[in-house]
Amino acid sequence: MHLNRILLSTALLVVALVVQVSVLARLQLPGAVPDLLLLTVLGLALVYGHTGGALVGFGAGLLADLAPPADHAVGRYALVLCVVGYAAGLTKPENGRHRSATVPMLVVAGAALSSTLLYAGVGALVGDTAARHVGLGGLLLTATVYDLLLAPFTVPAVMALARRTQHDPLAEAAGSATGATASGASGYGGGLLGTGRARWLGGRTTRVRGARSGRLLTRTSRNKVGRIRGVKRL
Repeated sequence: MHLNRILLSTALLVVALVVQVSVLARLQLPGAVPDLLLLTVLGLALVYGHTGGALVGFGAGLLADLAPPADHAVGRYALVLCVVGYAAGLTKPENGRHRSATVPMLVVAGAALSSTLLYAGVGALVGDTAARHVGLGGLLLTATVYDLLLAPFTVPAVMALARRTQHDPLAEAAGSATGATASGASGYGGGLLGTGRARWLGGRTTRVRGARSGRLLTRTSRNKVGRIRGVKRL
């Protein structure tokens, strides 16, 4: 990933985590909590692809594992968001843009369901049975509804910011400067060669013309001398 992508992703993930912990988690909504961090990862993965999505998801999950008030094992949410980011990045089209909002919304719904299931599954492997007591069905339903309601306000904005970092301005400037230097050098060399050829051809043409005119003058003078001598003889 380019440096500008890393900086933008870090800034967006930190802001999303702060808003989620300080605002969304205190709304006392029934069931799950709207996952703004997940939506940010999805928006970046839909632009950066599966590799960038996996890296962004792992970093976002690691931040969530370390940020208070985390009460689960470190690396649990990092694994979940890494898999979700990779899967979401696979839906990126070849031209880099989706034709409609249907695919991103389907990705959001699938990510909300799969992240909840993966989180509960990994928790069951490490002995965390909190999802059973809360009710897994209610968590799946509320997580999907909340994320779908929040997605139109967050995912398009994240994708628009991410598209600005797809092209590295430093690399493009270096490439354009290299191309301009190469074209300028070829044009300068061509100009010198063209000038040299013109001078050489001009000098050669002048010499040829001078030689031809000299021969004509010599022949004319010889004819005149012959005629004058003939007249004198007569």
